[in-house]
Amino acid sequence: MHTGLRITAFAAALAATFGTAYGVGRGVDPVVAESEPAPHGEHAGSTARQHGDKSREGQERTPPGGLQISEGGYTLDLATPRVTAGRSIELRFTVRDANGDAVTAYQREHDKELHLVLASRDLVTYRHLHPTRAADGTWSTPVDLPAAGGYRVFADFTPAGKGAENLTLGADLAASGRYEPARLPAPDATARTDGYEVELAGALRPGKASELKLKVSRDGEPAGGLQPYLGAYGHLVALRSGDLAYLHVHPNGEPGDGTTAPGPEVSFTATAPSGGTYRLFLDFRHQGEVHTAAFTVRAGSTPGAQEPVPAATPEHTDGHGH
Repeated sequence: MHTGLRITAFAAALAATFGTAYGVGRGVDPVVAESEPAPHGEHAGSTARQHGDKSREGQERTPPGGLQISEGGYTLDLATPRVTAGRSIELRFTVRDANGDAVTAYQREHDKELHLVLASRDLVTYRHLHPTRAADGTWSTPVDLPAAGGYRVFADFTPAGKGAENLTLGADLAASGRYEPARLPAPDATARTDGYEVELAGALRPGKASELKLKVSRDGEPAGGLQPYLGAYGHLVALRSGDLAYLHVHPNGEPGDGTTAPGPEVSFTATAPSGGTYRLFLDFRHQGEVHTAAFTVRAGSTPGAQEPVPAATPEHTDGHGH
């Protein structure tokens, strides 16, 4: 995913739109579940680019990323559209070009050729995975979904080739089993998990760039020394409630460029493609482990209602495939 936030499922740069926020979880592939993300593209100076939303002034000129299974001549071919909840399975898929051939060459972005995000339709379960690619172009990764229901799979990648654009393709995934829909956590400016507390400052605004700041603390003390993860001090993914439009944003500043110190705070510049309720997932690394913090926010409400309102404690597993 590029240095920006894509709504969608991931779309191209919103030129600095969206901040950092995942449900805090441990492990290389955090999971936000029941109760409470290389360089993806180039960083534009000290401002992160947002993937997934191509809107201007609050109006979506083109569909956000991840809402379409095919775009720009490429199609996401999900070979495992159905799984059983509570069982570990191998999720397999292929990206095909306009001729139906499997794509086998990609640009590396934030250390990976492709980033895979999986989220439940109720936005309670979330995973940022990094599958492996076979020589024939087939991607695979182990997945163990905690609950039955509908899920959305987002493949964020840029094909190899001059002038190729970043794409986020999405496909539905069904998990069988006893299904009990979960309620979306209420908005809250603070997310807690694994002994960490992440405070979110700033409001997400439709059609207007705004800064989101995330401050990490542990046991009541600032968690200094945040470490680079996939080429950045944090990765933020936002999913719009209702259609799961996808945004992926990277922080303002990157390791080694002198604009961001490895302290307890990470800032992002983000723009929501529309008003509505969003779920934010922030990935960050501290003391060698990756954690995810999740927030529910509302964009386009009255000023008082725009502030983020606590997310449930996330469940996590190692699924990044590192």
